[in-house]
Amino acid sequence: MQNLFPVVVLGVVVLSVLAMLVVLLLSDGGATGRSAYDQIGQGGFSRDGEGSEGASAPGGMGIHSPSEHAEQEREIRQMLRARSERLVRSGKPALDIDAELARLLAPQQRSHDAGLIEEVRQLVTARNERRARKGMQELDVDQEIQRTLQELDP
Repeated sequence: MQNLFPVVVLGVVVLSVLAMLVVLLLSDGGATGRSAYDQIGQGGFSRDGEGSEGASAPGGMGIHSPSEHAEQEREIRQMLRARSERLVRSGKPALDIDAELARLLAPQQRSHDAGLIEEVRQLVTARNERRARKGMQELDVDQEIQRTLQELDP
């Protein structure tokens, strides 16, 4: 019995190593060098995932077809009905669901805070000063402010 223990341990270790190699070679990670952990966050809700093409739609949702737009409208309508019912139960006036829906689905114009615009102006001015020191052409400040603000908008 004493002589059998090292053989069993060695056998288990060898089988574990062989099983690990088989799994590594047969999995996608062995071929591409990527593990399953590298794919975390790559679903439809991440910015780097497949669902990010339409992120500029209202609410950040990707609307690509009329059926998706209709589904989004139905879901928003359902949410507004529930909110209106809660307001009525609490004794407040009901919501105008159609007006709220139109307001929520309307393209939104973003206005920027004056402090943010001033900070971006300082950033662009500093960038122009660095470019001037390097002998490069300075950028148009107002255009660069607009471009930077568009980049920063989610």
